[in-house]
Amino acid sequence: MTAPATPARRARRGSGAVTLHDVARLAGVAPITASRALNTPSQVSPDVLKKVTDAVGRTGYVRNRLAGGLASARSRLVAAVVPTIAGPVFLQTVQALTEALAEHGYQLMLGQSGYVDSREDALLETIIGRRPDGIVLTGIMHSAQGRKRLLAAGIPVVETWDLTPTPIDMLVGFSHPEVGRAVAEFLLARGRHRLAVVAGDDERSTRRLQAFSQAAAAAGLREVAVVTVPAPTTLKSGRAGLGELLQRLPDTDAVFCSSDLLALGVMTEAQARGIAVPAQLAVVGFGDLAFSADLYPALTTVRIDGMAIGRQAAQFIVDRAEGREVAPRVVDIGFSIVARESA
Repeated sequence: MTAPATPARRARRGSGAVTLHDVARLAGVAPITASRALNTPSQVSPDVLKKVTDAVGRTGYVRNRLAGGLASARSRLVAAVVPTIAGPVFLQTVQALTEALAEHGYQLMLGQSGYVDSREDALLETIIGRRPDGIVLTGIMHSAQGRKRLLAAGIPVVETWDLTPTPIDMLVGFSHPEVGRAVAEFLLARGRHRLAVVAGDDERSTRRLQAFSQAAAAAGLREVAVVTVPAPTTLKSGRAGLGELLQRLPDTDAVFCSSDLLALGVMTEAQARGIAVPAQLAVVGFGDLAFSADLYPALTTVRIDGMAIGRQAAQFIVDRAEGREVAPRVVDIGFSIVARESA
């Protein structure tokens, strides 16, 4: 007595994963034909393509893109590393990067490094081991070991949200010290002379506040009061930051915040204390987040074109992955101060 035919028996290779052979067996075609149907469907007949795609649907098979990539040295995967997904400042860049890469058949893998070098190093080691077609990093200040690994990997790298004369490979961003100087000059032009900063304790915001303080000193103002809070910054830390600042220097008449969320916290605490913004206290944020224009008063802030950063980073990666020359390799997108009612 002959046993009844059974659908797609799984090949047990330790994990019990469905294989291409299982799909081919269920579709009634040779494994090489199933491979062609999945990778170059134009090379098979519509009838064969339907049989194979139906078999894929029935088995839940997911093809091993890494194995296919080994032959062509292409993974069609790009890794992006951001310090946090808790704050919205990098979301536009991630969105634009995802969409621009998808237009060229690439997928984005997102990693969160935090603000500690050791965490970024561990994440980079894992990413490099998977040989993506490109790596997009937030910032330029990486550990010596991380930089060494990236240079040795031979993978296209784009650093973003910063500028340096010595990029690892390619770079798209803006100058944080220039932001700090520009905001100080902006507040000075509006007659503010008792300046302060509430900032996250990450490296990029530190460079902004240092340049801000230097510009104030060059104008003959008193030393800028600085309150640092843990990154990623929050509305709560903004409220606490203003409370600490006013305890030390209650006559402060302007605060530069390292994020719009911090600025929102500062404005909320000012309102709770009966301090009028901007009559008694000017507030400037950083990031121009979606809510900033809708606050009352509307928030004056520094606008960064995160979408432009993401699109340019994607173009860099695609051009390099597809063998095209990249020139220039460094793009400064600049920034602008959006003057609204809070300052």
